[in-house]
Amino acid sequence: MAETQGYRVPEVCRVVGISYRQLDYWARTGLVTPSVRAAGGSGTQRLYSFPDLVQLKVIKKLIDAGISLQRIRKAVQYLRQNKDKGLSGITLMSDGVGIYACESEDEIIDLVKRGQGVFAIALDKVWEDLSSSLRSKGEKKQTVRPAALARAGGA
Repeated sequence: MAETQGYRVPEVCRVVGISYRQLDYWARTGLVTPSVRAAGGSGTQRLYSFPDLVQLKVIKKLIDAGISLQRIRKAVQYLRQNKDKGLSGITLMSDGVGIYACESEDEIIDLVKRGQGVFAIALDKVWEDLSSSLRSKGEKKQTVRPAALARAGGA
């Protein structure tokens, strides 16, 4: 029987660097919902996948840079729509107002030529940093069996 693995809320908050309240709000509003197992009532633990952690870390970096949550929601929507392309080659850039997805060096050059200061978040770097952090801390994933997912009404 196949098993699905995920990260529990306390681990997610610590690794991503966000509070429980932030994570809970983002889950309730649909910004990032746990893809392994959603909360299914009292006593059920939400479980997040590694790609969920990547999204959460990107969101945290954008918030730290002063980007509004409304604009971040649009960026997350773009990431979800393009996840089949493979996100590791995408770099997110911002001038403090807009968020830009760059898939080639030409796009990056065009943005910089406009003369505005920008910052970038390379998704493959976020992925590597999270992987390294989880390995070094010896994080344990909680295992959920598919039958348990069905009972919990989860993903």
